[in-house]
Amino acid sequence: MSKQILVLPGDGIGPEIVAEAVKVLEAANEKYRLDLQLSFDELGGAAVDKYGVPLADETLERARAADAVLLGAVGGPKWDGIDPAIRPERGLLKIRSQLGLFANLRPAILYPQLAEASTLKPEVVAGLDILIVRELTGGIYFGQPRETRVLENGERQAYDTLPYSESEIRRIAKVGFDMARLRNKKLCSVDKANVLASSQLWRAVVEEVAKDYPDVELSHMYVDNAAMQLVRAPKQFDVIVTDNMFGDILSDEASMLTGSIGMLPSASLDANNKGMYEPCHGSAPDIAGQGIANPLATILSVSMMLRYSFAQAVAADAIEKAVSQVLDQGLRTGDIWSQGTTKVGTREMGDAVVAALRNL
Repeated sequence: MSKQILVLPGDGIGPEIVAEAVKVLEAANEKYRLDLQLSFDELGGAAVDKYGVPLADETLERARAADAVLLGAVGGPKWDGIDPAIRPERGLLKIRSQLGLFANLRPAILYPQLAEASTLKPEVVAGLDILIVRELTGGIYFGQPRETRVLENGERQAYDTLPYSESEIRRIAKVGFDMARLRNKKLCSVDKANVLASSQLWRAVVEEVAKDYPDVELSHMYVDNAAMQLVRAPKQFDVIVTDNMFGDILSDEASMLTGSIGMLPSASLDANNKGMYEPCHGSAPDIAGQGIANPLATILSVSMMLRYSFAQAVAADAIEKAVSQVLDQGLRTGDIWSQGTTKVGTREMGDAVVAALRNL
């Protein structure tokens, strides 16, 4: 029986990078006889334009019925002035929540060919391989109440709420420990337990879960120190598990260690490994339509999809090898270009990965 993938190109550079990832996915589908079927719909600003809302009910139902979702990016200045309730980002948060995609896996791997593209010295980042496990459906991005109000003195005040339940923390901690067990058996839990009550519960529950993983070395770190350590000595980390907001920030910081956020894929999984796969970067409206965006993060997200949702490790490995071979050839989009390499556009990079994949 064929597997169904719903493709949501989104906004900005989303359609451009997704088009290249789809080419790679179709090549892998043909080469490895994966029996995958693709369908397409809209999310974010494109959905606002088409449906009047950032996530239409029928799109959500199609996502529920699919075995995996491939997403580009959402948002852009075109929709900045609309009702906050229907901003493009609300569609992204809703689909994550409604599909129960609580575990966000964000690998930060420095390809040896891109050591010079990192903002840090090569000796600091060479061999970098970090996995950030971010809780994705709780915390301050979803917490209620949230409000902007006017005080008696006429001053405006806004507030958000940062709630975490024991069960939410326990399930993401288990994912962190499971991932660490598959890697180097080191897990760093990042919180702000010296200030936040939610972080104090986070740390307590993570300690409880740790008792089931005696083979995994657990450490704790405050988020401000973790941000500093990622720049000072990033290779001390193996797997990081953290909450929604901290994970959002730290994973973007980690992306620059790899040379460009255009290299970072991600997977957002539910309890059964059904997932939504997307690059970590945003919609980059400033370069949309110019054919210069880096599609490799989206292509590598396809590799994660094949690995986690479809258990197709051979095909996933092949895509990653094809990407490495293209980098060996010296092909670079503008964000990772350096002297002595060849600058190519979005389509050329995608075509090169497809060609490398077919020749494996």
